[in-house]
Amino acid sequence: MATITSSGIGSGLDVNSLVAQLVAAERAPQEARLARIDTKLTTEFTALSQLKGSMSAFQSALAGLKDAGTLVARKASVSDDKNIAATADGKAVAGTYTVEVEKLASASQLKSAAFPDGPSAIVGTGVLTLSLGSSAFTVDIDSTSNTLAGIRDAINKAPGNTGVHAAVLTGVTGSYLVITGDKTGAANLVKVTQSGGDGGLAQLVHDPLGVSAMSGTDAADAVVHISGVEVHSATNSVTSAIDGVTLTLKKAAPGTVDTLTVANDDSAVQDKVGAFVTAYNALATQIATLRSYDPATSRAGPLLGDSMLLNIEAQLRRSVSSPVSGATEPFTMLASVGVAFGTDGKLALDATKFQAAMAANSTAVSALFGSTNGVAKQLDGFLTSQLSSAGGIATRSASIDTARKDLNQRADALEVRMAAVQARYQKQFSALDSLLSRMQSTSSYLTQQLAQSTSLAKGGGS
Repeated sequence: MATITSSGIGSGLDVNSLVAQLVAAERAPQEARLARIDTKLTTEFTALSQLKGSMSAFQSALAGLKDAGTLVARKASVSDDKNIAATADGKAVAGTYTVEVEKLASASQLKSAAFPDGPSAIVGTGVLTLSLGSSAFTVDIDSTSNTLAGIRDAINKAPGNTGVHAAVLTGVTGSYLVITGDKTGAANLVKVTQSGGDGGLAQLVHDPLGVSAMSGTDAADAVVHISGVEVHSATNSVTSAIDGVTLTLKKAAPGTVDTLTVANDDSAVQDKVGAFVTAYNALATQIATLRSYDPATSRAGPLLGDSMLLNIEAQLRRSVSSPVSGATEPFTMLASVGVAFGTDGKLALDATKFQAAMAANSTAVSALFGSTNGVAKQLDGFLTSQLSSAGGIATRSASIDTARKDLNQRADALEVRMAAVQARYQKQFSALDSLLSRMQSTSSYLTQQLAQSTSLAKGGGS
């Protein structure tokens, strides 16, 4: 049962107010100390999160530079892009080719004879077996699905359908069942056979190599001639004819010869290096902010003097400015290809110098970034170790988390102590209140007795 306390009922003393003020005075410095610790931990944790985010962003910018093979960029262009389009990657070899698109890849599309009675026309019953390439499935056609529309639905809903679709087209001469395969290429021919039933399904039989009741086109490979070499492809995307080059066939144009040119794409490489410079400067700026100090305001960054941060900054700068072991002369360090620190302390890209280096030896420039000892490889390895679960940032974050848990326990303990202090003060002041009340009662009694004695004395004298 809760204890009922009174606030100076006998003495008029405000016990509750006095107790609250004394407890608050004792609690305040301890709460303030815990709050300062909490603020420090939160600030440090936020700073580490910001550092981790900037380091991750910088590592992402290294993705296109840490592999010397992919850093060498190529571009493909076509004299007339109406018939073909082309792209190239770093594996492509610069050169010029002639290209003639004889035929595009196509899928099978079959059409039945006309049924004058329309979609509801009765075709027949039995079992249809449809195949697309090496895959096949069967469809049971009974008296509830023996119409043109019913067969269409049965084919489309068949659980084993491997990529064959049916439709009903209606024209002036009647309705037709159209069967289309999903895949292009000669290996994906559509074949239709029938068995059992009343024999009516024979009107839908199709054998690309034999007798057919349906007309239309069978799946076929694309045929393209590249510098006089005939190439076949199951799709209209040709990827294996020229190393590193993908041709997208858009239109068949027999007799029309287009020119395909594969050349170095130095601008793409420059863009990657530019992104690297921008990301490095963003990380460097973040680090400078975290370790900053403003003497005018005496305001310090959250990681001022932090040894881990200073080591990260030193390693990053060292990797960017040091020579690369095994690099080809004269391109042995980033400054030799136009990537160097400016007077403002930021990394900058001299486009003219970089383009000249690429023109002189693009392979050496690529190796400077992406070889085993290359700058991007070094930086990526360093960042990976720092950002790992066993790295310095993760270890510090875990330490902060432990400190926060300890802080919460200390806050809980403070609440318990303050409750005890409040109870003690309440007891002491309640006792004082009772004492004062009794003293006031005694004082009143003595005053009353004294007044009576004086009155009697005056009466006796008369």
